[in-house]
Amino acid sequence: MLKILHYAEEVEIPENVNVEISGMKIKVKGPKGELEKNFSHVRHVIIRRENNRVIVETYFANRENKACVGTIASHIKNMITGVTKGYRYKLKIVYSHFPISVKVQGKKIIIENFLGERAPRITKIYGDDVTVRVEGDDVIVEGINIEHVGQTAANIESVARVKKYDPRVFMDGIYIYERGVMEEE
Repeated sequence: MLKILHYAEEVEIPENVNVEISGMKIKVKGPKGELEKNFSHVRHVIIRRENNRVIVETYFANRENKACVGTIASHIKNMITGVTKGYRYKLKIVYSHFPISVKVQGKKIIIENFLGERAPRITKIYGDDVTVRVEGDDVIVEGINIEHVGQTAANIESVARVKKYDPRVFMDGIYIYERGVMEEE
C-alpha cells in the first residue's frame, strides 16, 4: 500500500467570515449566522489556520486519511457558504386524486388529506436554524446548515411517499425539484 508523505487541502476564507479553530472544533461566523462543528472523532488529521486560509492536512496518508482530509475540507466549505449565502431546497406538492394541504405549525410540518387519509402525516423540522414556508404548490426549506436543511427536505419527501399503490398511477406526493444556495437578496 502506497503512503503519501504529506497530503493537504486548503479552504479560502472570505473577508466577511470569521473562522475560529480550537483543536478539532471549528466555529464559523458570518453575516447570516454562526455554525460549529466538532471533528474530534477523526484521527491523524490536523486542522490549522494560516492567514486567510484553513489548511486540513495529514502525514503518511493512506486512502482513508486522504478521504478524511477531503471530507473535512468540504464540510468547512459548506459551513462558509452557509453563513454567507445560506441554502434553499424547493419541493413541489403533486396530486391528482386528493388535494394535499401542507401546514407549518411551530417545529412540525403537517400534511393533510394525502391520498384521502383521515389522519394527518406529521414530520419535524430538523435544527433550530431552518425555516419552512408553503407558497401555493411549493414548500420552501431554507437555512444556513446544509445538513439540517437537507434532512428536513428529505423528511418531508419521505413522509409523503406512496407505498401500497402503483407509483405510475398514484404520483401524488411532495418531491424535491431544486436545491442550492440562496440568491443574494
